[in-house]
Amino acid sequence: MIAVLGLVVGVVVGLFVQPGIPTELVPYLPIAIVAALDAVFGGLRAMLDGIFDDKVFVVSFLSNVVVAALIVFLGDQLGVGSQLSTGVVVVLGIRIFSNAAAIRRHVFRA
Repeated sequence: MIAVLGLVVGVVVGLFVQPGIPTELVPYLPIAIVAALDAVFGGLRAMLDGIFDDKVFVVSFLSNVVVAALIVFLGDQLGVGSQLSTGVVVVLGIRIFSNAAAIRRHVFRA
């Protein structure tokens, strides 16, 4: 219940404050969101499998976002940012769909 309350408060504050994103960070935001979604789907899968650990989830969530952003940053520095961004999205997309398939099999027994 605390998580739901925190989500509601965060959404309301975000709507009223309307924080801006620095233009330097804009290329990294989509990659960070995809990395965060990967951690969320992995956490949901672990919860359904009965092996969820909140510490592992937090570390996975933060490390996914940081590593994905660092890879894209490195790509930008090397002049191949779009190629590395595509690679990160493909790899994380495969992981997201793999976790979604496992969740579907667990929920629908199919």
